[in-house]
Amino acid sequence: MAQMSPTTEELVKFWLDKAVEWGQATTLTSQQDVCLHLQKLKAFLQHICQKLQHMSTTVAMRMFPLVGQLFGRLCWNPYVIADEESQRSLLQCLWCLYSTEPQNTVELKANNWIRNLLRHLISEEESSTVSTFLQSVVYISEDEYHSSLVKDMVLSLVTELRGKYRDGIHISGRSPSDRLRSLSVLCVPLVTHPEAAPLIHALLMSPEFGQKGTLSTEFLEAVSNALLKKKLILPEQGVMGLWLCSLQSLEDATLHLIDSSLSDQHLTSLDMEHLIMDSLLPKASAFHPSIFLIVNDIFRTLLLESNGDFVLLRLIKMFTCCFLQSFLLVEAKEKLPLKAFFPHNPQSLVMALLMLPSDVPPQAWQQHTEWISHSLKRAVEGQESAGSGQDLFESWFLLVRCGDWVDIAAQHLTASQSEPSEALLWLLAFYHHPNNESQQRTDSLVAARDVCDQLKVLFSSTSPSLLHLEKFFGRAAAGSQHRHTAPLIQQLFVNFVLFSDGGHTVAKEAVQAQMMQESSTNGLSALLAGVEYRLNRYGLMDVKALSRLRTMQESLQKQ
Repeated sequence: MAQMSPTTEELVKFWLDKAVEWGQATTLTSQQDVCLHLQKLKAFLQHICQKLQHMSTTVAMRMFPLVGQLFGRLCWNPYVIADEESQRSLLQCLWCLYSTEPQNTVELKANNWIRNLLRHLISEEESSTVSTFLQSVVYISEDEYHSSLVKDMVLSLVTELRGKYRDGIHISGRSPSDRLRSLSVLCVPLVTHPEAAPLIHALLMSPEFGQKGTLSTEFLEAVSNALLKKKLILPEQGVMGLWLCSLQSLEDATLHLIDSSLSDQHLTSLDMEHLIMDSLLPKASAFHPSIFLIVNDIFRTLLLESNGDFVLLRLIKMFTCCFLQSFLLVEAKEKLPLKAFFPHNPQSLVMALLMLPSDVPPQAWQQHTEWISHSLKRAVEGQESAGSGQDLFESWFLLVRCGDWVDIAAQHLTASQSEPSEALLWLLAFYHHPNNESQQRTDSLVAARDVCDQLKVLFSSTSPSLLHLEKFFGRAAAGSQHRHTAPLIQQLFVNFVLFSDGGHTVAKEAVQAQMMQESSTNGLSALLAGVEYRLNRYGLMDVKALSRLRTMQESLQKQ
């Protein structure tokens, strides 16, 4: 009669006896016996893995009560885990015993045991097992051993996530979402390990990731924190995948960029541009309108709380510039229409505001800016008549994001010898006071006109002095609601110093005069940095203006 094959329970008992006999393979006899049985051991591990992947941990422990002891002893045998295939099969068995959501004490204890076992396998600390193994294989350093171990584990799991077969075993026996969640929990301690990056990327790029709750919250938070602290480097697609499916991660990345940009008072515009581009947010926004809209929602909230802070306005404008740079580089077949990114605004106005000053002949700047002002004014007056505060805010927010043309308006008002353009004055007044409550915008419009007239008289003087500047600020404050119009006055004043004929004689005094008026150092610095960025970025090399700009920046640093 044919001999019956041993049952799985009998095989578990056989291999456990062998593992006890081998111990940690410290003798030549035990080492030789491990090598002799290694092929059969690998076949058994593949067999038991097929069984375990269809069971819960509780059922597995009831059917094979000795399997935990077996796996534990094998993990401590350096000759078993030194073999790449047996190591991977052993790790796969451990994954199958891990419970994503433990239902009882048995599963809780099993999870804790598995985590400790994995901690042993990937630990950077010296252990007697590793030392014993390294003594017998002296040409492999301990660092190389651990690195190789993590690489093997990562390769095994990446292979699983790609749905491939290994040695005839289809590893993805459980439902994809449960399996992904289980693996993501186990990956939490590994997120800062360089060798684990391919596995983290594979998890983030898995087709099931878009389903809510597929990956654990702890894993997503750990990956997000590691990325922000530069302790994890992932391909761009992986980072975008994280942001698309984890709102918290996207918000954290945006707030980190904002905090990094606003906390450094001495950050140059070029440094800020590099910071924004390095965050990957503009590029992600160019490919995914949902990311762009969420980032801008965060900017909206901060704007409402900041009351028009110059530094924040500069950041928002520069982010939009970086987004536009990235958008222009997107291939035509992948590029979405701008309507998807600016759904709340008339597209003709969007296109006009997004047009770069360098793409418009300088002699046409005033005409282009006046067209923007007239179009925006019609929209705003209609929104105010309809009592639509949200639409009014969207019009203003669009102007903030495309603020280059506001700067162009301020420059024209100060450099031109003719009467101030009403359209350009209105654009500046609306920029600084979108809401016309208590007639603030109307007052700002009047103040802007008066300030332009005063500045033209002042800078037509042969030698304006600090005393003249002090008198100017005194008259400007007396003739307007100074608390409301101070930012507008400051913007016009700075542009007069930079672009008018008489500005070169009072560049240093201009800074001192503004500081005496309790002007914000950060606001003045942001204003100057914005002008510098615009002149350099668009190739508008005004030598005189840049020279005065440098003088004002140097004087500001000494204040």
